[in-house]
Amino acid sequence: MTQPIIVIGGGIGGLSAAIHLAAAGRDVLVLEQNPAVGGKMRLIEAEGFTFDAGPSTITMRRALETPFAAAGRRLADYLTLEPVEPMTRYFFADGTRLDVTRDRPTLLAQIAALEPHDVEGFLAFLSHAAALHRITGEVFIYGDPPRARDILRLPLRDILKVDAWRTMHQAARAAVRDPRMRQLLSRYATYVGASPYRAPAVLNVIAHEELNEGIWYPQGGIYAIASAYRQLALELGVEIRTEARVTRINVRAGRARGVTLTDGTALEAAAVISNVDVTTTYRDLLPKTATHPRVRARRLAVEPSGSGFVLLLGIAGETPQLDLHTILFSSDYRREFDAIFRHGVPPAEPTLYINITSKRTPEHAPPGCENWFVLANAPPIGPAFDWEREAAAYCDQVLTRLDAFGLNTRARLRYQRWITPLEIRDVTGAWRGALYGASSNQRVAALQRPHNRAPDVRKLYFAGGTTHPGGGVPMVTLSGGVAARMLLEDTED
Repeated sequence: MTQPIIVIGGGIGGLSAAIHLAAAGRDVLVLEQNPAVGGKMRLIEAEGFTFDAGPSTITMRRALETPFAAAGRRLADYLTLEPVEPMTRYFFADGTRLDVTRDRPTLLAQIAALEPHDVEGFLAFLSHAAALHRITGEVFIYGDPPRARDILRLPLRDILKVDAWRTMHQAARAAVRDPRMRQLLSRYATYVGASPYRAPAVLNVIAHEELNEGIWYPQGGIYAIASAYRQLALELGVEIRTEARVTRINVRAGRARGVTLTDGTALEAAAVISNVDVTTTYRDLLPKTATHPRVRARRLAVEPSGSGFVLLLGIAGETPQLDLHTILFSSDYRREFDAIFRHGVPPAEPTLYINITSKRTPEHAPPGCENWFVLANAPPIGPAFDWEREAAAYCDQVLTRLDAFGLNTRARLRYQRWITPLEIRDVTGAWRGALYGASSNQRVAALQRPHNRAPDVRKLYFAGGTTHPGGGVPMVTLSGGVAARMLLEDTED
């Protein structure tokens, strides 16, 4: 009997890998520790409210099409993606509001009202972000893990545009004058859990994906993506076992041979793909004696990305001033990121992201109510802050911030739950609760991201946000395809 390929973790990267492998005719078994697939893409239901308690801003539509194309199917037959308009509503500390819309003349008129010179600067910033995508896309996003020589093969004029020496904030500051616009253009660092004051400006490619290409909302909510991937995987013959926690990857003679579950069951495999955080995989799943000391040490010494503190709020009444995606900016952005990355504590005045899916999917809240997903940037788990003792106090702090924007949140609360980095770690296996694996605060972070093929254990591969090409639903989807392709390319021992 042919041994299956085992995928540890039924998150988006694991499901993508399973689909690509099954489409190539391989037997695949997905083992997921939670009651449902999705990984960080979680669905939480309570007291009549439904929350997408994970990713919420979907860009790069074409990346989501890749697993369906691999199976000869169409994304549109499984999932309806609707354009979001306005894409994001911003409130600044001085009360100014700006709607980032696909309607370019309307958006430019709003920017001109803040600072007339910034219309030109904003357009130049978007043009530069588009150039970054053109230059770096095949090297850092759509192909195999990048190598230094891949960058050196680029034309010199393109290498000079890569913008590796400035920070994201420095690039925003050079483009626009108004401090509010600088804050808006700097916020894309948070999409990789980084600080705009430390992350390299090449990451402004993220702004291209959103501001030039748009944001999409899956009909029925974000979890519809996980449901669509699951449906396709099952149609292709993938076996998915939930509540099946892997405690060990079994390695013999330098090769991954299978896994052991919490109940002691040993499952043999032709190969293993870990959709678990790469650091967690080395620390908790791989026997120390089976890994190379230098590789293991490098994985365990990784500086993690930022994490998040989430409030799930059931709110009575409607809030027309908020949209599907709303940002409430802090008054001191630098101090906010200093708290997170210098001091290891959540900021006293956090920028808040609010996602209200009931505005697009009314059944996500009881009649006359709204479901608020509120996210504050937070540090990964560390000694400077005790989430077990201080989460309730920080929750109160966030509610105070919401009310400071005139939202009357406390008076309208019908349901409340918080999610800390501790829960993110326990539910998803994220090392120190980090949302995006290794930090992107270094200039060469993209070249240091773990490879999709383990360098020291044969037949072991990695998918997910902690390996190439990075975090976020589209990138994680692509990572599953890369891991599957490498596995299929490797000759059988």
